Amino acid sequence: MNSAAIAANPASQIQFADLLTQQLKGVDNTEVVVSITTVPPHTKLPTHWHPGEEFAYVLEGSATLHQEGKPDEHYTKGDVGVVPLKAVHTVSTQDESATILIFRVHELGQPGRVLVD
Repeated sequence: MNSAAIAANPASQIQFADLLTQQLKGVDNTEVVVSITTVPPHTKLPTHWHPGEEFAYVLEGSATLHQEGKPDEHYTKGDVGVVPLKAVHTVSTQDESATILIFRVHELGQPGRVLVD
């Protein structure tokens, strides 16, 4: 993806909403967060990591997962992916947007994501 395309769709245009945040019953100090995000075409998310595992289901469109030390993984509608605990990663789109349902499990009170410079 070229830098001009990324600049045309800054990360501020990404739609993100938490649908559910709830402490797990019977599991001390652990919460589940369910979110939905829509990433516009020709956009790359800021590089980041999560304090817990992240599970993602592509509802619409397609996106590419870029994880440090691993080959890129391309996902399309209906695909499911997993990002391991504290894995530094980003997601990018090409010619179409991607709407992704995200399910995260982490220690209670931890941030949803930590940006990497």
